[in-house]
Amino acid sequence: MSNYLEIIKTAIFIFPIIAFLFTLPYMMHQYHKYGSVYALRSIIIYSFILYLIVAYFLIILPLPSIEEVKNLTTDRWQLQPFSFVIDILNKTNFQINDFTTYINLIKSAPFYQAFFNILLCLPFGVYLCYYFKFNLKETIILSFLLSLFFEVTQLTGLYFIYPRGYRLFDVDDLILNTIGGMIGYYIGRIASKILPTREEIDEKAFALGSKVTFSKRLMSFWCDFAIFHIIFYFSLIIIPSSLKNNGLNILYYSQMFIYFCIIPILHNHQTIAQNYFHLKFWRLDNTKEVGKKQIILYQLYFYFIYFGLIRLVFLIISFLSHLNFINTSILNLSLLLLILIYVIFIIVTLIKKIRGKPLLYEKLSGITLKSTIICPQKSEI
Repeated sequence: MSNYLEIIKTAIFIFPIIAFLFTLPYMMHQYHKYGSVYALRSIIIYSFILYLIVAYFLIILPLPSIEEVKNLTTDRWQLQPFSFVIDILNKTNFQINDFTTYINLIKSAPFYQAFFNILLCLPFGVYLCYYFKFNLKETIILSFLLSLFFEVTQLTGLYFIYPRGYRLFDVDDLILNTIGGMIGYYIGRIASKILPTREEIDEKAFALGSKVTFSKRLMSFWCDFAIFHIIFYFSLIIIPSSLKNNGLNILYYSQMFIYFCIIPILHNHQTIAQNYFHLKFWRLDNTKEVGKKQIILYQLYFYFIYFGLIRLVFLIISFLSHLNFINTSILNLSLLLLILIYVIFIIVTLIKKIRGKPLLYEKLSGITLKSTIICPQKSEI
């Protein structure tokens, strides 16, 4: 039992790293599909990932040394079905009519091993039934395939990293894991009656998706910024070097103007990322169609307020430093103050957005971003 607890602790320690790598694509998918990142769904998905990590670590850890594995002489596989039943009966003297033998049965190592093999895939069946909406047949098949993956991992010595398998490939494990998944399916059906259903989770996610949150704006902006820079650096490959040397800044800002202003004008009032995240430029007063000038003003105001002013102050500080008008300590202090002002500016923007008030560049341009996510009918969710 202590070994199992140590392995679980290791999995919990590794989980934040894997969760961090998973978060960005997960948020992008959620914003694209539902228009929001719903908290309950996130808890379910991340707990599912944690479960898979724990289950995987339980079948591969602790890792032996390669020398230890080379010297192993134990069997590599056990192909006789239900041999665990014979082991339990032989080691416990279990008799169905003698209740005193039940205690020895529960305390025996073969029983523990069989019980934990059932337990290993039981949560998998719960998730498949409750959240992923698989039926019993699909759950049994997927539970068997997950178990087969675990057993192949053991048989191949962690995909041939080791010279041979350091754990036994056991057909009984396939049977018990699959039974665990099947039991989990029925527990999942009970959970569906107690917890919010998948359909209810989707409905609430779509309802939240109708709002343009700060995090959705930020995600859309950084994706647009990334796409723009990919296009820009790709263009540097095909543009003559003479043009790059003489007008790199002109090239950069002209392409930025095309990407952030011209594309939305030509493409349904949306940038590439805004289209993916179901965002669209919309008039604050909802009176008529968004004009070309409004889109240009919105983008120019936005980038000047959030980047232009900061860049301008930074250039002034750098210029004064280059002329030796200010010393290094004052320069560093100025840069820290600049960062602080920028952070405060972002916080004020966030607070205003939470309160539902239009931001400065929205007031100046007369337009804002609106969510175009549409909640499908219940049968389609």
